[in-house]
Amino acid sequence: MAEPPAPSRADPARLRADCSRCAGLCCVVPAFARSADFALDKPAGVACPHLADAPGQFGCRIHDELRPRGFPGCTAYDCFGAGQLVVQHTYGGATWRSSPGLAAQMFAVFVVVRPLHELLWLLTQAAALGAAAPVRGALDLAAAEVERLVQGPADRLVAVDVDEVRAAVVPLLRHASELARAPESGPDLSGTDLVGQRLGGLRGASLRGALLLGADLRDADLHLADVTGADLRSADVRGADLRQVLFLSQPQVASARGDERTLLPQGLRRPEHWSDPGSS
Repeated sequence: MAEPPAPSRADPARLRADCSRCAGLCCVVPAFARSADFALDKPAGVACPHLADAPGQFGCRIHDELRPRGFPGCTAYDCFGAGQLVVQHTYGGATWRSSPGLAAQMFAVFVVVRPLHELLWLLTQAAALGAAAPVRGALDLAAAEVERLVQGPADRLVAVDVDEVRAAVVPLLRHASELARAPESGPDLSGTDLVGQRLGGLRGASLRGALLLGADLRDADLHLADVTGADLRSADVRGADLRQVLFLSQPQVASARGDERTLLPQGLRRPEHWSDPGSS
């Protein structure tokens, strides 16, 4: 019987996107649907027309105008470091332009690695919770297993069943969340449709997968609320103290409407558009 992988906690900096070491994978691999988030339709695997096409260049030509040009979805996207891992580690610096024959496989690998890196980020966040000490060993082992998968070769990565990995990890994350929220005993609103509602009394709540699109959270008490997978697009968090919100991610922050008074957890960046009332 194979020995279990050694506990390993991923470097948090490695789980943040570094576009300078990627090859514009987020501008090519996903499909865009014309909507409030994207100003055009784009099939999966086709480069966005705004992606630079000069040799060796993979920047966005309208990066500084994404929101006014109708692409707020781009500003809220984060690959959790999957892009640079795929390009620099899995393919040794090769890109879909320099090696067109690798493009289809590279795109398929990215589709696997991106959700695995998000799970790795969640496991890292969970393991850092003081109240999660009873399950920290299991969290570390799960993180080590996900790390082993993402470090594998391309032919193995494309065969990974992401849903199976997620099914093994989610119960651990839920348990860590329950331990952290136990002192608050908030309501379980997991998966609830709260679109556009004015909300309060969410201290210690489970908002996992909740729809908070356009919700008014200005006066809500979100201390130790779990927002894993919650849709916070256009949610109004102006003036809110989010420092103790559990599993709040950079994409969620970027998709919400905040201001200079909004307080964020350590490690999360204040979106530039928060300082511009006209683009929030």
